[in-house]
Amino acid sequence: MLIRDRIENAADMLTSGERKLAAAILSDYPFAGLSSIQELAKHAEVSPPSISRFVTKIGLDGYQDFQRDLIAELKEGHRSPVQLHQAERPVHGGYLKDFISKSASQMAMAADAITEDQFNQICTLLTDPKRSVYVLGGRISDTIAKHLSFHLRQIRKDVFHLPDTPEGWPEYLLRMRPGDILYAVDFRRYQPALEQLSLVASRDRNARVILMTDKWISPIAKHAHEVMPVPIDSGTLWDTYSAALSVTEAIVTRIAEDNWEQTRDRIKAWDALRFTQEENEK
Repeated sequence: MLIRDRIENAADMLTSGERKLAAAILSDYPFAGLSSIQELAKHAEVSPPSISRFVTKIGLDGYQDFQRDLIAELKEGHRSPVQLHQAERPVHGGYLKDFISKSASQMAMAADAITEDQFNQICTLLTDPKRSVYVLGGRISDTIAKHLSFHLRQIRKDVFHLPDTPEGWPEYLLRMRPGDILYAVDFRRYQPALEQLSLVASRDRNARVILMTDKWISPIAKHAHEVMPVPIDSGTLWDTYSAALSVTEAIVTRIAEDNWEQTRDRIKAWDALRFTQEENEK
């Protein structure tokens, strides 16, 4: 179990001092917990013995055990396909059936990882016509980001997909107004440039960052207003984005259905212009 999950599961049992410690750990997760016990105690304004009692309460043997688990999480979040490959991976009932079964279980896990309240809040933010929406993903996860931005552009105006090279980002950062949305998709082997973009957007432009990530949590979470962790571990050398795509499709479908008249009119206008262009090209 991830340290983050252990803390959340023990939330009802924590004292006020332990809740302050938990907040300090989660505010810069997992890095805050990798400092010495004395440094963490000073940062959280608690005593070292309080930290020892806290890690025992969340089910660990001591601070060393706590840090060992955090380091393991960091390593897991940076594993490559070479490290993930299993030479003798068991397959049940044929490869295709087994793979799809695993993907279906990941989608079910995603529904549990994201609460309905959080899902509704994210849809509300992405719907708000007063907010422009800027979207970008990582080297591979940008396919999920593009899926979102394409459908959002058909539903509403002021949706921008950022170029994949940082050289083009200043133009979009200069456009951002306070309250605008930066929607980032970042899965393991996280990209430092995306974290820097999120930092500048939230700190300097007062944008709200929505992050879709995996259970190991991208460093972008430090700057995010909403964090959606979705399962990606398929048990193969490739991570699966089935759950991420399902959540993305749920978001755009919910927004379109809740704003159907606007969506219908925009799609009609979109198609009319597209068909006109096709006629001109003949």
